Amino acid sequence: MTSVLRLKCMKCGTEYDPGESRYVCPKCGNDGILEVLYDYDRIRRNFTRRTLQNDPEFSMWRYLALLPVERRPTSLTLQIGWTPLYASQRVGPALGLDHVWFKDDGRNPTASLKDRASAIAIAKAAELGEHVLTAATTGNAGSSLAGLAANAGVEAYIFAPASAPAGKIAQLRVFGSHLFLVDGNYDQAFDLCMEATEQFGWYNRNTAFNPYMVEGKKTVALEIAEQLAFEAPDKVIVPVGDGCIISGAAKGFRDLLAIGLIDHMPELIAVQAEGCAPIAEAVISGKPITYLEDPTSCADSIVAGIPRNHLMAVRDIRASAGLAVTVSDDEIIDAIGFLGRNEGIFAEPAAAASVAALRKLADSGDLHKDDRTVVLITGNGLKDVQNALKVNGTAMTIPPRIDAVERAIAEGF
Repeated sequence: MTSVLRLKCMKCGTEYDPGESRYVCPKCGNDGILEVLYDYDRIRRNFTRRTLQNDPEFSMWRYLALLPVERRPTSLTLQIGWTPLYASQRVGPALGLDHVWFKDDGRNPTASLKDRASAIAIAKAAELGEHVLTAATTGNAGSSLAGLAANAGVEAYIFAPASAPAGKIAQLRVFGSHLFLVDGNYDQAFDLCMEATEQFGWYNRNTAFNPYMVEGKKTVALEIAEQLAFEAPDKVIVPVGDGCIISGAAKGFRDLLAIGLIDHMPELIAVQAEGCAPIAEAVISGKPITYLEDPTSCADSIVAGIPRNHLMAVRDIRASAGLAVTVSDDEIIDAIGFLGRNEGIFAEPAAAASVAALRKLADSGDLHKDDRTVVLITGNGLKDVQNALKVNGTAMTIPPRIDAVERAIAEGF
């Protein structure tokens, strides 16, 4: 049995038993995002530092007591989660910051944080007896579901914009999913996926529609806390599109605070691209969110003109006393190289947006020397080589002779 008590609508506040609604609030429709509520007293009795110390399962499943599924599916054998948390060697000092860590979720099986949510989708579908799943994606969510579905032996139907980066489309093809490349943007792919869900009855993995996806993504926060010996960071910088990753981080830290494993809530810093910043603008202005018809950015993973989880995301950022920041595409591309040269971590544009924000906030004084700051690297740079090639680097074509090497070195190459 899980420790889930109820599902609560973010819009009207109505609570439901878990079996009463599979996706959203029956009263509010697709706007009624449901939040998972847990029995923390029960969790507190069975989930402690000692139980973790004795647990040999170093993956997201070590936090099963805090997840909305009964068990890890036996068919899902890929190791998901427990990704590295690297203490910064040079980026932090270069910015005048003493305590910076990079949580590299590009090390997950399909090279993005989205594997955490897809694992829960696979597990929940198995519990419900569903064998066909679907998702809309800018690239990562779809490739994640496709890869995990292939591993678990179930079918997946993916809807992605035809403009998605080649690396992500390649993953989708390799994993053998049923891929629909939609002649439109992500929001149109999302809407089409929703129509298909209704017509064909597939189990839907879409974030901010399926309430359990946030629960998978929260495991990144559970890991960060444990990897820091349960001394919660002061600030966590998160790239934001639909808003589910930052709400997942918030939920994970809130869970740990509720059961007494950490003593404070980190401030959550939302990062969006200047060409697609509806959540950031709502946080900064204090006004209701404004949807965008034609959002643009090189950081495709966070391009969502209609952010489906905005109610929860804006609430969570404000409740953490956090803030929002926007970064330009030029700053994002530069941050890819800055992180790579200084730490040896290869980030896709959306992930590098958080590094661009780190630089901007350090320069503005919003980050202080002693702040303990974790930066989420949500996807690997091989997802989008085309944008990575825009980074200024050093390369020289030479003939296959040692004297050419000598000459290049002498000239300062």
